[in-house]
Formats: sequence, C-alpha cells, structure tokens
Amino acid sequence: MFRKTCLCLSVSLATLSLTSMPTQADEATELEAVTISATRARSEAGKTPQKITVISREQIEQQLSITSDHGAVLSNLIPSYSPSRQKMSSAGETFRGRSALILIDGVPQSTPLRDSQRDGYVIDLSMVERIEVIHGASAEHGLGATGGIINYVTRRPESGTLRQHAGISFTAPTDYESEGLGYKLDYRVEGTQGNFDYLVGTSWQTQGMFYDAKGNLIGVDDTQGDVMDSTSTDLLLKLGYWLDDNQNIGLMVNRYQVEGEHEYVNVPGDADADIPATSRKGDPLGKAPQNEVLATSLSYKHADLYGNELGLQLYTQRFRGRFGGGNNGTFQDAGIAPVGTLFDQSQNESDKIGGKLTLSRDGMFNDRLMLTGGLDVLQDTTSQQLILTDREWVPETVFRNYAPFLQAEIRALEDLTLFVGARHEFADLNVDGFRTIASTNPALGGVDVEGGNPNFEETLYNAGLVWQMTDWIQLFANYSEGFGMPDVGRVLRGIGTPGTSVDNFLDLQPVVTENREIGFRLNHGPFDAEISYYESDADLGSRLDSVGGVYQIRRERTEIDGVEFTGGWKVNDMHRLKLMYAQVNGRSDTDGDGKVDTDLNGANISPDRYGVSWQANWSDNLHSLLQANHYASRDFDTPGLEFDGYTLVDAFVGYRLPVGEVSVGIENLMNKDYLTYYSQAANTGTKLTRDGRVFNGRGRTLMLGYQVSF
Repeated sequence: MFRKTCLCLSVSLATLSLTSMPTQADEATELEAVTISATRARSEAGKTPQKITVISREQIEQQLSITSDHGAVLSNLIPSYSPSRQKMSSAGETFRGRSALILIDGVPQSTPLRDSQRDGYVIDLSMVERIEVIHGASAEHGLGATGGIINYVTRRPESGTLRQHAGISFTAPTDYESEGLGYKLDYRVEGTQGNFDYLVGTSWQTQGMFYDAKGNLIGVDDTQGDVMDSTSTDLLLKLGYWLDDNQNIGLMVNRYQVEGEHEYVNVPGDADADIPATSRKGDPLGKAPQNEVLATSLSYKHADLYGNELGLQLYTQRFRGRFGGGNNGTFQDAGIAPVGTLFDQSQNESDKIGGKLTLSRDGMFNDRLMLTGGLDVLQDTTSQQLILTDREWVPETVFRNYAPFLQAEIRALEDLTLFVGARHEFADLNVDGFRTIASTNPALGGVDVEGGNPNFEETLYNAGLVWQMTDWIQLFANYSEGFGMPDVGRVLRGIGTPGTSVDNFLDLQPVVTENREIGFRLNHGPFDAEISYYESDADLGSRLDSVGGVYQIRRERTEIDGVEFTGGWKVNDMHRLKLMYAQVNGRSDTDGDGKVDTDLNGANISPDRYGVSWQANWSDNLHSLLQANHYASRDFDTPGLEFDGYTLVDAFVGYRLPVGEVSVGIENLMNKDYLTYYSQAANTGTKLTRDGRVFNGRGRTLMLGYQVSF
C-alpha cells in the first residue's frame, strides 16, 4: 500500500511524505494535510509551534507569469521578506531582519563563510514544485538559518509511463523597446517504469534590459552583478528506484548558471538628489559577472525499519560566484601596476560535502510520543580569488561541523502538543597562514597572518507548544536558537595589523540567535488567519556596515522584533481574498555598552509592508490574480538614508485552451516610478559608490506565456 501511494514521489530525503498542494482557493481548509519536508520531524503545516509558509506550485507559476525576479517572488508571498533588489545580488534581502538558509531538497546553498549574497539565484523556479519557509531562527539544518529556512523542493515525477511539458514566454516593457525583450523556454519529461521513476527538466532564459516607468534604461550593477542583459540555464535530473514497498533510493542533480552578456556600462546618477543611475551600450573590462551552481543529492529511505522511519542523505554543492571588476583602491598593488591603474575582479568559490542521518519513531507510549534524532556532518571549503591577477583575497577556509540532535513531539492532551529538542554543534574552522593583499597595509604591501584552528561548541535548544483552544482557534508558541558564522571572509581579507593570529581573533566567534514567537491560527468558515509576534536577539550579532563604500562586519548585540499577519476570505467557490502585513524593527549596540542604541538600516531590515491579493476562477478555463504591495515610509539613524515608500500592483490572467494554457502577466501595472528600497534605505558609502548604485525600479512590464503538458 505504501508503494502504491508514494511511487510518484521523488526519493530524495528532503521530499519525503509530500502531498499535492491544494489550489489557493482551497488552501485554508486543506493545508493541515501537508507534511513539511524541511522539518526533520515531518511536521504538518498548521500544526507547528513556529510559523511555516508553504508556497504551492500554483502560486509559483502565477508569480512567474508576472515576473522572473526570484527575489520578487519571495517578497510577494512572504510578508517579512525584504523587497527585491532586482539584481543578481541579494544583498539587503533579509528575512525577519536576518539571513535565511537557502536549501534545494535539503542541500544548503548559502555561503556564510564568505557571504557573496548570491543565493537568490541558485535554481530556476520552473524546476521547483513548492517552497517551504520556516520563519525565525532554526537549527534544524545547521549553519546559516539565523532568520529562517527557505527550502526549494524540486519537482517530483508524476505517475504514468511518460509525461512531457513544454513552456515558452516573452517579456518586454509595455512601451516596446527591442533592448528590453526577453525569452524563456523550458521542457520536462518524467514518468515511472516498473520500480524506476525519473524526471529530466531543462530551461533556457535570456533577459533584456530593464526600463523604468519613464522609459529610461535602469542602471546596470556592473560590480555586484545584474540579471538584466543576462542568460541563464538549468538542468535538473532526478532518478529513483524502489527496492520494495518501503525502501527507495534517489538521485538529484541540479546545475544552474546565470551570466551577464556584458554589453552595458553604468552611468552614475546622483544619490543626494534622488537621480537614478542609467546604462549605456559599452564594452566593460574583465569577465561578465555570473553564478554557477551544481547541487547533488543521493538519498535512501526506509519507511518501516522495525517500526522506525530512516532517512539518509549524502550531498555536495559547488558554487562559483563571479563579480564585476574595477580599479578601486582595494585592488591596488604598487608591486603589480601604478596605484590607481590596476583593474581586477573577484570570484567566490565554495565547495560543500555533507550528510544527514534521520531516524524517527512515532506511536510510543500509547501514541503520545514521537522521537526524531540523527546526525548531520558538513565540510564547507570557501575562498575568494582576484582572478585577473591570480591573487588570493580570502584564504581557503575550511569549516567542519558535526551535530547530533534529538527532537520530541509530546501529545500531552488531546488538544495540547508539546515540542522540545536539542542540537549540539561541534564546529571547527581551519585557516592556514596567509598574506593579505597590499591595500590592507600599503606601507608593508600587506601583512602576514598566522593561521589557526579555532573550535566552537554550542548546544542549541528549542521548545514550543500548540494548543487547539477551540475548533477554530489555535495558539502556538515557540523558542528556538539558530547557529551561524559571521562573514569570515570579509573579516580575514581586511586584516591590516601585523602579527594577527586567526586563533585569537574575536570576530570569528559564531552568531547564536535566540528567537521567541507567539501567535494564533484561526480557521472559521470561509475565513482563515495567522498572526504572530516574534523577538530575535543575538548577543554577538553580525551587522553589515559600509565604510568608504566597502561593507564591513560589525560584531555587536542586535535585537529585532516584529509582527506578521496573513488572512484569507473565501468569498465563494470562485473568489478568494488574501491580506498580509509585516512589521520589523531592529536596533544594534554600536557603543559596546550592552544596550541597543541605533536603528538597523535597510541593508538589514525590511520596511513595514501591507499586501492584498484577489484570486478569481471565473470559469473552468479562465482564472486571474490581482495583487498589491505597499511598503511604508521609514526613517533611519544613518545619515542620508530615508525611505519614501511606494505601492506596486501586479496582475495575471490565465486561459486554458483545448491544448495548453496561455497567460498574460503585468508587473507594476500602474507604472509606478520609484527608487528601489535598497537604493533609498541601504545605499551608503562614498558619493561615487552611492551614485552608481541608486537604481530605479522596473516600470510596467508585460509577459506573455504558453505552456502545454502531454
């Protein structure tokens, strides 16, 4: 029986026990049946002590019919996720004011040791079945989840001998400009044959230049990288084999690459006068910025091993993130070229290998207890190279982590469930002796740094409860801790004092974040809602600060709190309304007295946000979505930063034809003219740097699509 119901599933560990997502109109009544693969204890949505959001395939497809911006998709659907930068870089895109751990089928994609902030583009969303979002600090998957977890669950093979899918889309500004035209093609073949299941998917996309509401070219970010004027490809392979009704083996391989065409240069604006940067045709020096990601996972599952459920996953991840070049002061070395003339560019390189062992047993003590335990291991090797002069900017840094854990779900009463758990982190950081580049100490041409092998050991706890107060009101409360590292690479590459030893460097101490949350879930007739209040504190936090246009890490106490609300009203079988609200506040201790005193700016904190959407199923063939997001104005303690706020409206219409479906999406329907949130709230540094990074948002943009399954 188990095999008959699960044969169509992917057999990767991260996608165990999945069920099909309901349509958005039925989401309120059926969501409790969805098992969250990102939780190690196989929790069900709607029954967890912390807030969890499940973004269904239908929601992903609707958003992709409006925009190809990965950050915008997340921001549109996750209340406390920052507005998108609309760039290849996700710097400044935070989740509850902190960093999110990005996973693909449970394989970590973030690069916290030298945070390139490029993990917004690690997979084409057409390859994703759904997105599971755990809000708040979590140690479920180890390093990096100080703000939460975003797990991209890849598509799974559908049952049947052979199924195929093909899609095509065209994107252009509504005031048509040939330079703004973009295309996308995707194809997928899948099926089952005997004990095997398989899926192969591929996509190719080229994006044109972006135009603002006035019809002007938006400035290209030629340093951090841009998705304008770029080409991306993705190849996903999934194979599964069932040994018997309870055992399966699975393989997942995903290779994604996005690379700029390198045909435009930045024309700086004036940040002080709110004049945005633009672009012009040109021939940039160096190589085009790019992301290149290869993730693999080999997994084994046994659903009934002497009454236990066993999961084993082995994985690798290879990341290469190339940035644009420049002749800025950081790259200068009088021993190579006259100061001020040396052009260079950097590339982040990260290689991970790891494993996850999970063993779970339910039904103990008369079905009152479920225990889940296991062991995670990870080795992350990261460096940053200056690729045109073959210099090592960040030395090879090896992080090894071993973490046993145990979680308990205690059904104390019929209406009360308790959750407790602990995870012990053994962490080891190894850095060989190295010499910094010349600019860290020009008089000495760089400094020698003594290598080291600092060790860290932390026990992380979580505890929570879910109380079904009435048939339609549920109280949940949670305490959890997250474990992360500061941006070690930024710290190491900035050392300018001779005789420094890695072993004694305080800035390499880990970030432990404490998250407290309480909230209610309501489901009464056609209405559903979830509201929560949270606090997130770190005694030795990690805050981004700009010094001379170069971001540095500040290790200081940070305190963040906020409110999240989502609510839905199923007006009738055809129409559903949804509301969202998020408020995030954050302060840090800048004078070291143990008390927070300064507002966090937009590089760390998202604005207050109000959202509303209306989904309509007009007939069996015609359906639509109208959504609006208002980002409220905000002041900051940082001089020169002030956010004016703006409202964006998007629309989508889909129509099922006798063969296939056609869609029309419009991003920024009202053609709002605005500077992006990051440009207003986080763009600090020298005037030259700020003027080049003050970007307008994208104006009204049309997307036409057609897809067919056969």
